[in-house]
Amino acid sequence: MPRPPLTIHLAAPRGFCAGVDRAIKIVEMALEKWGAPVYVRHEIVHNRYVVDGLREKGAIFVEDLEECPEDRPVIFSAHGVPKAVPAEAARREMIFVDATCPLVSKVHIEAARHSEEGLQIVMIGHAGHPETVGTMGQLPDGEVLLVETPEDVASLDVRDPQRLAFVTQTTLSIDDTREIVEALTSRFPAIVGPHKEDICYATTNRQEAVKAMAPAIDALLVIGAPNSSNSKRLVEVGARAGCRYSQLVQRASDIDWRAIEGVESLGITAGASAPEVLVNEVVDAFRERYDLRVELVETAVERVEFKVPRALREPA
Repeated sequence: MPRPPLTIHLAAPRGFCAGVDRAIKIVEMALEKWGAPVYVRHEIVHNRYVVDGLREKGAIFVEDLEECPEDRPVIFSAHGVPKAVPAEAARREMIFVDATCPLVSKVHIEAARHSEEGLQIVMIGHAGHPETVGTMGQLPDGEVLLVETPEDVASLDVRDPQRLAFVTQTTLSIDDTREIVEALTSRFPAIVGPHKEDICYATTNRQEAVKAMAPAIDALLVIGAPNSSNSKRLVEVGARAGCRYSQLVQRASDIDWRAIEGVESLGITAGASAPEVLVNEVVDAFRERYDLRVELVETAVERVEFKVPRALREPA
């Protein structure tokens, strides 16, 4: 029986960003330097395949520093941690390595600088997301107010409308952020914005690739974890750009084949913490079922690299 034809539009850039690549490398290098086990506070990145792979090598993932013994190294995840966490690790004289993405660290520094100038901070982000928790935890309680939607801006209770600044979670949708920024600047005309958009280059690039392929595809598959903010935003961007079906899958076994029955043109991308091996796995699953043609949709070339901390580059 002949297989139906299918064209896959493969987004580029997709998958790992420089911050994720660096974070994974930090865990691997820590295991090489200090041996197993190495403790990691929170998932190093939001991807089960990656986390399980590191666990097999000797990483132990915990949610709280209290779960870590003092005689083993601990690594803080790429999403960043509240200031109190490294302070407590230092007090306990632990070996610790901060794998916070440098672009998230940039937001932390920005928030601290604004606070030093006497400004109260508004953070655009998702409540409970590790990055939001980490950024809000850089300053004392009450110094950072969280907004998730344009509607939240109307109920903000600020100390002084003339002394405000805002920062954003790096993994949000550009479009969603734009609406909230407009609401903030409309209600608080004096509010100070970031020097450069806080949404990271990788989030922007992956979203732009989806927008570029959207007119040519019937459906979109995003490879990523259900707790990955940037992956979920890619699904939303695809739906908003006109894809009649947009689905998040962790790997090939999650594909809802009935939902894409009759599709002749499919877009595939991957969130910033999804490895390329899972992209290949999904493409291979389609190759088994369809007469496949793959077209690359490249909208940017990424050459960003972040160095690992000096502690890991020095001999033990």
